Amino acid sequence: MNIAGQIYLIVPNMNGVMKMKDDLKKISKAHTIYKLQDGTRVPGTTTILGVLNKPALISWANKLGLEGIDSSKYVDAAARIGTLAHYLVQCDLTGQNTDINNYSKAEIDKAENSLLSYYEWKKNKKIEVVGTEIPLVSEQYKFGGTIDLLGIIDGIYTICDFKTGSDIYDEHYYQVCAYREIAIENGYTIDQVRVLNIPRSEIEEFTEKIYKNFDIGWNIFKCCLEIHNLKKVK
Repeated sequence: MNIAGQIYLIVPNMNGVMKMKDDLKKISKAHTIYKLQDGTRVPGTTTILGVLNKPALISWANKLGLEGIDSSKYVDAAARIGTLAHYLVQCDLTGQNTDINNYSKAEIDKAENSLLSYYEWKKNKKIEVVGTEIPLVSEQYKFGGTIDLLGIIDGIYTICDFKTGSDIYDEHYYQVCAYREIAIENGYTIDQVRVLNIPRSEIEEFTEKIYKNFDIGWNIFKCCLEIHNLKKVK
């Protein structure tokens, strides 16, 4: 599906306004817990979008199985590399020193591949960081999400979401549309959203999509939220 996105090769600067509060161990937590002001726990965007059918994942897991690879271990290993890549990007944006002692050389090498793509992306780009790794909750729609980067890129108020994988998929578009909505509800101005795929290896491709049309993605996300909530009631 081709939705409101174009691919660019572009970039931000660094020097974050907000200081990074979490160390690597906190960043590496499996899931952020989101709660409303009254303490009620609510789902995150990834959980909500889990209601979508992803046939490509089934065929991918099948392919790994035929190659004798345990898909769950493969996913765990990829997730650790993705977490480290996000952490390295966040450190660059905020000026924080890195601490990567908990990772193997192979994991660091792959995460540094992602970091190199990010460096290339940000060249000649001006960015003012408003915040990184920002957890937000929607009191109106009752869900949460964590924004990788909220900033002003070349004068435009922007949410930027970093992915480490083989491509940018439709559900990423739905997710960032939800991030925009939750950010606006919490008082932020958002004029555009970027999804950036920073590859971990040479077999993955650098891709960026910039979105300015949010209605379709937000409506699809709301449908997923309704399905998620209905499934909990059954």
